[in-house]
Amino acid sequence: PWPPPLAESGAELPDPAVLGALLRRHGWQRRGGAPGRYGRWTPPGSAAGATSLLVPESAAFPDSGELIEEALVALGRSADPSARDVLVSLAVPSDEIHWWREVPESAAGAAGASGWTEAEALHTAARQVLMAGALAARGRAGYHGARHRRKARAALDDALIGPDPGGRSLTAYVPVASGRAVAVQLCHALHATREAVDYQRATGGMEAFDSAIAAGVGRELTEALIALVRGSEGAGVDLRWAPAAGTPDGCPARPAPVEFSPGDLPALHAAGARYLRDEPAGQVRLTGAVVRLRRSGPRGAGIVRLRVLAGPEVAHVGVELDEEAYRIAGHAHLVGLPLRVEGRLERRGGFRRLTGASQVAPVQVEEAERDRLMKALQENVDFFEEACAGEEP
Repeated sequence: PWPPPLAESGAELPDPAVLGALLRRHGWQRRGGAPGRYGRWTPPGSAAGATSLLVPESAAFPDSGELIEEALVALGRSADPSARDVLVSLAVPSDEIHWWREVPESAAGAAGASGWTEAEALHTAARQVLMAGALAARGRAGYHGARHRRKARAALDDALIGPDPGGRSLTAYVPVASGRAVAVQLCHALHATREAVDYQRATGGMEAFDSAIAAGVGRELTEALIALVRGSEGAGVDLRWAPAAGTPDGCPARPAPVEFSPGDLPALHAAGARYLRDEPAGQVRLTGAVVRLRRSGPRGAGIVRLRVLAGPEVAHVGVELDEEAYRIAGHAHLVGLPLRVEGRLERRGGFRRLTGASQVAPVQVEEAERDRLMKALQENVDFFEEACAGEEP
């Protein structure tokens, strides 16, 4: 609902300096006002003059609170799209990440709009970039595959993302409380990627991409940037820190926009392939609930699918088991117990496969968790019956 509850619920009013910084960021112009006391702000572009805000320069004046409340109400009633963006940033202090793509001119483009396909491509690429930053914030790796994705998604649960007017650019609001680590990681990773691409194009060497892993660069980010640039004449990402939270340590107060062009695509493709090839597999120990069983006949080895409960940060893995281990997995599935297994988590398939399985054994769990697993078994009983019959589930 607009206006938001900032001016109505007795909540603490925003700092005038923060409101002024957000107005300036979103194109509002200061047009006079009493120096040292307040400024008069008007919206950008053709809407100038339709709305006028009086914003105090400090909260020290007796009428500062009243002026801020009036400004918030006026923003809520304003038809200018930037007013909503300012209110969103005030309601939840957020770092802003802005994407844009330059595409060949069309009838829609001449009118300042974008087509369905173009808008979808931009939105998909932006989500990929955010996920790459969230994965890097969980841990550095040349290729994450299926690892860390649950917690990475959780870090973005509160982020807001939507098109700017015309649909040719996109802005995400990443709350400082839950997502600042993601924004900081993206800041480092995007600039490291730009430097690595420049080095590769100048020298032909890929060494800079190897060292860029420490800054959060990996296959997920290179693939996201390829999706952002492909089909365009150029694209870029611009990041702004939340004024209410200040500049994070180790980052510039105003990070420079990072731009990429179609000429950068060969370097990004080569880097992505290199990251995929070089990321090693690893020995792990995990606990998982059996959700599917499959083998070609009534006897012999088979494949089970586990929903991972503890161990490496992946959602599911497939495990090939010998006849005895497969029998143990089947019994565990029947009584609603998870399995503990050791093996090598292979990067092939995105770290979704465990090879060389050993030490397969059921694990005792609390009664509530066992009941939940049994309920899941009943809901998917067809899978188990087909597996016992030797059919493909």
